[in-house]
Amino acid sequence: MTNRPTGLVAILRGVTPDEAVAVAEAVLDAGFDAVEVPYNSPDPLESIRRIRAAGPPDRRVGAGTVLTPDDVRRAADAGASLIVSPHTRADVVAETVRLGLASYPGAATPTEAFAALDAGARAVKLFPSTTIGIDGMRAWASVLPPGTELVPVGGVDATNLAAWAAAGASGAGVGTSLYRPGDAPETVGVRAAELVRIWHDS
Repeated sequence: MTNRPTGLVAILRGVTPDEAVAVAEAVLDAGFDAVEVPYNSPDPLESIRRIRAAGPPDRRVGAGTVLTPDDVRRAADAGASLIVSPHTRADVVAETVRLGLASYPGAATPTEAFAALDAGARAVKLFPSTTIGIDGMRAWASVLPPGTELVPVGGVDATNLAAWAAAGASGAGVGTSLYRPGDAPETVGVRAAELVRIWHDS
């Protein structure tokens, strides 16, 4: 199964604009599909702008911890192509879809997952994934529309990524086990490559 895309998203919480490009390129070169700069990072929109400007047009760069429609619009103006939220808020999903961006709303229950899909999302961020669990994801998958992307976030690391992949996750968001503020790009790249290897071997 080595030819399938990873669906892995690097959550670069705390990254600064000056280091954003080098860290982003390290994880993308390792095989991650996307990077996400959360809004609670230093000057996140500038980091998104720089990552976007440094790569090809189809590079997937996202904004995270997106809470309001205004946050969506500002992220879009900075060049974000995916919008990641910790919650399910219909107007955030609707604005994301209206702007032609990929929506990853956070859901902790099947009710929230269905609400996200009703608002126009095609993917659901399982958050926190440690609470929902792999059995929970399987149960969600049995009732959600076929093709719904399920992306666990929160507590995903090298010790459990294989289990999530084997259970049918469409990808995963990986945060502190991949990147912490101040980590050298080379170090982050090595961690990213190991996570990609685990994903492909699952």
